Amino acid sequence: MSFRVVRSSKFRHVYGQALKREQCYDNIRVSKSSWDSTFCAVNPKFLAIIVESAGGGAFIVLPHNKVGRIPADHPLVGGHKGPVLDIAWCPHNDNVIASGSEDCVVKVWQIPDGGLSRTLTEPVVDLVYHQRRVGLVLWHPTAQNVLLTAGSDNQIAIWNVGTGEVLISLDCHPDLIYSACWNWTGSKLLTTCRDKKIRIIDPRKGEVESEAIAHEGSKASRAIFLKHGLVFTTGFSRMSERQYSLRTPDALGEPIVTVEIDTSNGVMFPLYDPDTNLIYLCGKGDSVIRYFEVTPEPPFVHYINTFQTPDPQRGIGMMPKRGCDVATCEIAKFYRLNNSGLCQVVSMTVPRKSELFQEDLYPDTLSDEASLTADEWLAGEDAEPCTMSLKERALVVQGGYVSGRAQTLTVTRRTNALATGRERRRDDDDKPERSPTPRDSHAGTPASATPPPALAALMEKQLSDLVDEIRKLKSVIVKQENRIRALEATVKAVLPPPTPVTPAVTTPAPTPDNDHDHDDDAMAPDEV
Repeated sequence: MSFRVVRSSKFRHVYGQALKREQCYDNIRVSKSSWDSTFCAVNPKFLAIIVESAGGGAFIVLPHNKVGRIPADHPLVGGHKGPVLDIAWCPHNDNVIASGSEDCVVKVWQIPDGGLSRTLTEPVVDLVYHQRRVGLVLWHPTAQNVLLTAGSDNQIAIWNVGTGEVLISLDCHPDLIYSACWNWTGSKLLTTCRDKKIRIIDPRKGEVESEAIAHEGSKASRAIFLKHGLVFTTGFSRMSERQYSLRTPDALGEPIVTVEIDTSNGVMFPLYDPDTNLIYLCGKGDSVIRYFEVTPEPPFVHYINTFQTPDPQRGIGMMPKRGCDVATCEIAKFYRLNNSGLCQVVSMTVPRKSELFQEDLYPDTLSDEASLTADEWLAGEDAEPCTMSLKERALVVQGGYVSGRAQTLTVTRRTNALATGRERRRDDDDKPERSPTPRDSHAGTPASATPPPALAALMEKQLSDLVDEIRKLKSVIVKQENRIRALEATVKAVLPPPTPVTPAVTTPAPTPDNDHDHDDDAMAPDEV
């Protein structure tokens, strides 16, 4: 007697449920840009959505408790001169967000707790490197203040946002870069490109370790690293059928499994949950969210179910596990952007009868603390991401964990001795004024603090370098003055002295008006 064994999995019965309309966000003018982006970014504090804006690009930032109909004059984040193409929240600071735009500039913003009370136009730092529009921004998973940007100039730049400088620039793509993804420790980079290839790159060496054709179709493809090192890709076949595949980094050209889904033409975005090994496929223009489980047993990628809605989605954002409600066994939360201006909240839940904390559903998840500094990562160090237990440290605020640490992004630009005086004055003007201390107010003048020896030595060296530069400039000016005097003397000796020109004296001819006046003065013969 033959029988079929049902696969055993705790996620077989995961179901999606959309919240009521009054618990969602309405009246949002979602961007109409044709760029393949999710247009949405979420963290446990805020929801950010790229919106239509006249006279430049902007996005709206909403705290999670501001649900319902959003006023049309709600404050925006609007400092870009072109449409915003991509946004990303910093994983180590819930108040910091980066945005890339068609104006070729990447801006990093500090959002105050509670949201915006007026339109924000001044970023914390401007990152200027790309020559064409910037369509991809991605934070490093373990290193503090490390940001990756990719532009239509086929360049990848890796920044230290804390100093505002480029750490690494990669020029290994012959065409437009579609997507990028860090691996679990942030030591490798996975990219997809318009030339249909996926590449695994060592960013610190700038070397392409392996590359292969991912999908035969000409439309955009996406690729992500899974937690244990496998590569998951989405794309199109030669017949324009949407498909996904699972690969190993050692054999990118030989997929473990490739499955065709349908014949729709929207780009599929894979959203990955490393705690449960679930992958959610969300297509642009689709009205469904498909979710799969990746396991070591064949066929490796197991289809679970599909969440269906009547409205097509224009963009989507996924909440980090820190923001999920553990009391209701919520394992994922999505924010779907509809064409009607509604941001629909969808909760993915595992049905459980017990109200206790389910340890098998919530292993230690990614925390908001960085494992490395930017300099340590650049020096070659790697570290596992910092994790936290939702049972021990969860502070249930609006259904999820919210960091209680007040964090502020500070940018410390490194001194350049060759900077012009105008640039130094501009940097000095940008620095905030120091509030006077009681000691300062009593003295009437700013208090002078004694710097540490290392800092004093550094300042003395920079001052001596500056004096040397001024001395060199003075010598150059003296040489140029002597050269100009010699040239003037040579010109005077060669050219003859100019002869004075005497202006010719001409007698003005009588005008008709003068003749007419003379005739009027003479008397006619018959006049008395």
